Amino acid sequence: QVQLVESGGGLVQAGGSLRLSCAASGGTWSIVSMGWFRQAPGKEREFVSVITWRGGRTYYADFVRGRFTVSRDNAKNTVYLQMNSLKPEDTAVYYCAADRSNIAIPVMRGDYWGLGTQVTVSS
Repeated sequence: QVQLVESGGGLVQAGGSLRLSCAASGGTWSIVSMGWFRQAPGKEREFVSVITWRGGRTYYADFVRGRFTVSRDNAKNTVYLQMNSLKPEDTAVYYCAADRSNIAIPVMRGDYWGLGTQVTVSS
């Protein structure tokens, strides 16, 4: 069973940057893509970004394109989310996700989930 562990969340001022990491373990051979969702208080969970494991193709939600960058380290089974020019509306719990299939590209199905990491952006 795949396990995902996020790290790197925290409190940052508007305009600042944070880098999230997500390490996968257990059954990683089945993963074909990894990425990120987020959920703000009182809102539904929404897709943020995804990267395919083999080709490194990346996709982003419109509200983060140009500010966030997703990347991967296949050797470490780790995906990263570099978040720049953060806004208060980016405040949310950020969840790492992994898929066994790319059928949902350019978004994700979310076959596996991490527990989430809190990102708070102050104005």
